[in-house]
Amino acid sequence: MKRTLLIFTGAVLAAVGIELFLVPNTIIDGGIVGISIILSHLTGIKLGLFLFLLNVPFFLFGYKQIGKTFALSTLFGVAVMSAATYFFGELGHVVTRDLLLAAVFGGIVLGVGVGMVIRFGGSLDGTEVLAIYISKRFPFSVGQVVMFFNLFILGSAGFVFDWNRAMYSLIAYFVAFKMIDITIEGFDETRSVWIISDKPSEIGQALLYRLGRGVTYLNGEGGYTGDDKKVIFCVVTRLEEAKLRTIVEEIDPDAFLAIGHVHDVRGGRFKKKDIH
Repeated sequence: MKRTLLIFTGAVLAAVGIELFLVPNTIIDGGIVGISIILSHLTGIKLGLFLFLLNVPFFLFGYKQIGKTFALSTLFGVAVMSAATYFFGELGHVVTRDLLLAAVFGGIVLGVGVGMVIRFGGSLDGTEVLAIYISKRFPFSVGQVVMFFNLFILGSAGFVFDWNRAMYSLIAYFVAFKMIDITIEGFDETRSVWIISDKPSEIGQALLYRLGRGVTYLNGEGGYTGDDKKVIFCVVTRLEEAKLRTIVEEIDPDAFLAIGHVHDVRGGRFKKKDIH
């Protein structure tokens, strides 16, 4: 029920971004949304109908290729978004006629909505399903395939509307893309950290008492020297990354430090220790 409610909320937010910000200002987004806006503009047919019909083939494809739960969540999200765009379109309300404001805030609302749906197991754009399939069979990442489709779609806005609208559409797409990432990963992004040093105990204790983060010691072996090494592993937030770097450099300027992105942290003892 929680997942269904959040997918519903995300789909409605996406419809708000599309119908109250982008469509009245003839600004498009990438993927099926962009194609639907263009076709609705050219034919006069309601946008919600195109959003649903164009996504159905990808829903059927995703049902066979990716899984039942994902496909049903996607179908539910797309159905809600299509119905909501029809409802908001009938209201005829426009939040702003300023193109820049429409592109930025439309992208924000749309991105948050799409991000919520993705985070809880669905999708609002069939091109993502196709991109996943193509990436498994060709040497292209999902992001590269989606980018190729979207550059073609956003470029089409220049011919259908005008090139100013195409450039504003690119702004909206970029803002939505970043908001999707933020919604999925959260503002408080986490980092995984690996540290190899000749002073592992000192660094580990400093991270524990000065940063308030627990550490794990792993046993390693130098590939070139064959010497035994202690590898320090810990997880910190994005805001703590700079302080961690400072601590490591103060204790051992020659330490090896590797930092990576972490999309989710569960269990263990990630809760921050109180620093006195």
